[in-house]
Amino acid sequence: MSTLRPDLAAIADMIAPGARVLDIGCGDGALLEHLATTKGVDGRGIELSQQNVNACVARGLSVMQGDADTDLGFYPEQVFDVAILSQTIQATRSPRTVLSHLLRIARMTAVSFPNFGHWRIRASLLLNGRMPKTQALDYTWHETPNIHLCTIADFVALANEMGARVERAIALGENGRTRIMYPSQWGPNLLAEGAIFFLSTNMAAPAGQPEPHSVDRAVRA
Repeated sequence: MSTLRPDLAAIADMIAPGARVLDIGCGDGALLEHLATTKGVDGRGIELSQQNVNACVARGLSVMQGDADTDLGFYPEQVFDVAILSQTIQATRSPRTVLSHLLRIARMTAVSFPNFGHWRIRASLLLNGRMPKTQALDYTWHETPNIHLCTIADFVALANEMGARVERAIALGENGRTRIMYPSQWGPNLLAEGAIFFLSTNMAAPAGQPEPHSVDRAVRA
């Protein structure tokens, strides 16, 4: 049974066996190790923390120390089948530039992030007038690594602006529950604690992947 974080498990389910994968901000390498063991992927990783890089190397993974904000520009176009950015985009200095590089270097981009439009965050701000501490905001405002707080609606708007195609979107709920969504409806933006988006710049879905869902269709939330 997988012990992966719910968003990582959902991402892993979408990746085809033998795929070329780049995991940016791969942490201790749990996802890469899972993909190598269960799907035989050709996996690479970039991780900012040297301690986590050491942990990845100890697992036998090909991971280098690097920064998503500065190092993705060195990769050639379409060199990977899937690029993964999990729970990291809100902590980057330039989310748009990072996402642009991901779409350039991979046929499919998987991005997961906390939804700062969740109703509990809205209610806390309304009632208390202070930044809340929740699962998504597990720091005080002056210590948080999250420097670009976005909602699901914000991310959909950015994807549209960049001409990215939403192949699939998943809402993350309480206790790790996941649900397929179509990202133009208000429901997940209010009720989901987080989201996963699978993006491409291709008109057709890549081989082995599900048929795409247009950004203009309604969310089944």
